[in-house]
Amino acid sequence: MKTFTITMYSDPGHGWGKVRKDVLTNLGIADKITRYSYQRGDYAYLEEDCDLTTLCMALTERDTRVKFVEKRSERDSKIRSYERYEYGFESMAVPPVP
Repeated sequence: MKTFTITMYSDPGHGWGKVRKDVLTNLGIADKITRYSYQRGDYAYLEEDCDLTTLCMALTERDTRVKFVEKRSERDSKIRSYERYEYGFESMAVPPVP
C-alpha cells in the first residue's frame, strides 16, 4: 500500500491540506473541489471539512494510505489571503499516455 503525505495548516478558525493541483487532476477530482479552498502557484489548499475528505476518499479508493503532518498557527493563516480555488487549471496537466 502506498502512502500519501498531506501537510495540514491550521489557524484558530480553520484548517487546510496542501496538495499539488496536478494530483487533483490525476485523481479526477479537480472539478469537485469547492471555492472554500484556496490556491497559490502549483498548490491547492483544501479546506478540511469537505474538500479534504474528497481527496482522502479518492486516495483510499486507490489503496493509498493518507498521512498528515500538522503545522499550527495561533494567528490567522496567510492561506486566507490566497486566491479562491477555481477549477480550470487542468489544461496545464500532462495528459496520460494512452
